[in-house]
Amino acid sequence: MSESFRNRNTLLTGHSGFKGSWLCAMLSREAAHVTGLALESECAETLIPLIREAKLLDREIFADIRNSEACIQAVAETKPEVVFHLAAQPLVRRSYRDPLETWNTNVIGTANVLEACRQCPSVKAIVVVTTDKCYANKERVQPYRESDRLGGHDPYSASKAGAELVAASYRDSYFRETGIKIATARAGNVIGGGDLAEDRLLPDAVRAFVRNQPLVLRNPQATRPWQHVLEPLSGYVALAERMLTAPDGGFDTGWNFGPNAEGNASVGDVAEKFGHLWGDGKVECLKNHDGPHEAGLLQLDNSRAKSLLGWSPRWSLDEALRHTAEWYRAWYEKGDVYGLMQRQIEIYHQQLPTK
Repeated sequence: MSESFRNRNTLLTGHSGFKGSWLCAMLSREAAHVTGLALESECAETLIPLIREAKLLDREIFADIRNSEACIQAVAETKPEVVFHLAAQPLVRRSYRDPLETWNTNVIGTANVLEACRQCPSVKAIVVVTTDKCYANKERVQPYRESDRLGGHDPYSASKAGAELVAASYRDSYFRETGIKIATARAGNVIGGGDLAEDRLLPDAVRAFVRNQPLVLRNPQATRPWQHVLEPLSGYVALAERMLTAPDGGFDTGWNFGPNAEGNASVGDVAEKFGHLWGDGKVECLKNHDGPHEAGLLQLDNSRAKSLLGWSPRWSLDEALRHTAEWYRAWYEKGDVYGLMQRQIEIYHQQLPTK
């Protein structure tokens, strides 16, 4: 990171979530003036106390992005130059249970945030975080490029494709005229300490392991692009910086932030590796899984971010899993998880990118 964020008013939606917590820590190291906007957390376990104790935010606003007036008020009061929009309903299986919540949050919520930005003259750059699942997945071997068709089978994936369309519409209809730069960011399957959500592989693994129970896998053969949370976050920050410092550079478009080829691995392989790192984690597979559809194969092409942004992954899958296991151990043993986050950020920034 550079001096680009020092003393800049920055709005971070979804600051209370997994990625948002780490992005708070990254931006605070650069002396950005960060306001967090999110719902009160539904989880019994959350990183909000850590964020507050470490004073990572200048201000915290609890509001629902589905409420347009609340978004307009929050942005108007904050007067941000940079907006990172991470707030979302991020779970595939939850989207099957409650599709309207998912569509309202991920599509209408995104439109509300962008409309609030449109009405705020201070805004210069916006990064809308979507997902690798925003592509129309044909289960093909070739990694998806930014120019591939958007789509989505499940409500979550489709809603994130919808968020991409909302961002593109605001770019073409309003922001090109006003000079606001907006880009979308599509990351792979993100792992790392601090993910405490339901229905995620490694948080589910840790919850099982600490109870001396096996982790039960639904789709062990499903292949995903796995990466540590610091990988895409460094891409989001680099992207925002480029839009701030090179406003005519053509960076206001969609970007993939995925791992290199070795980061593409099956759910079963990742679970087995993590169980070994934990020490005594056991893994089992369901014999008959009749749950809702989940994609079997998904990979991202990261060559564009490498060539045009100068961004590249720094940690291998094994390194990402090791740092993740280290964090969860510290969390459940009541260790200094914030100090560990800071050390991992420092290690990450000191390590050279992998090719």
